[in-house]
Amino acid sequence: MEEFRLGTPAVVCRWRLANGSLPLESRHIKALAARSEGVPVVTTSLVAWAKQHIEWTLRDGSAQHPNGVLMLVVDVDGQAAMTVGEYSGLERTTANDLLTRAQNAREEARASSVSPEDLWVVRDNALVWGTCSEFSASGTSSLVDDLARTLGIPVQRDEYLLSTLSAKGFGDAEVFLASDEHGVVPASDHGGSRAQKFADSYRKLLVAKTRRA
Repeated sequence: MEEFRLGTPAVVCRWRLANGSLPLESRHIKALAARSEGVPVVTTSLVAWAKQHIEWTLRDGSAQHPNGVLMLVVDVDGQAAMTVGEYSGLERTTANDLLTRAQNAREEARASSVSPEDLWVVRDNALVWGTCSEFSASGTSSLVDDLARTLGIPVQRDEYLLSTLSAKGFGDAEVFLASDEHGVVPASDHGGSRAQKFADSYRKLLVAKTRRA
């Protein structure tokens, strides 16, 4: 993969790999294209370049870290580069820790229209997605959304979810993070069977890719 010789980053994407492949490739590419709404340098040709680069060079480029993280950086001039690094899991996964990550990612979403990490809450047999209606789904959140609908679980967007949880706490809610880098991460202190179901579904995708020759 290419070395970084770029200017000020305009977009940074970190996507989890499995066995040298990108399990959510089509979803990540769609989310990359959606970033053009907030970042003019993300053009149709750049998205096509990224897709072609993944198809042609990812297998060789990820040889040292086949289960690592693919990082795509686009600078303010529209120059782009990719690299692959080792994956490191989250050390802290309490609900407050996941909330903080989602709050930080919200700032990125305001600039690029896509949040790389979203907080989800199980509430009254429905899933509440802590995002705004004008934001586009990240690769992992789009997977959670589709899985929920397949399972017949209603999904509601709530742009005030993060601020509400910050002010009032989590109560007995099940909480999980949907992250393009870390997958589906249930809160260590506010997990549950439904949050775990989505984490298991994501993990199965990675395992399926890892077991392929």
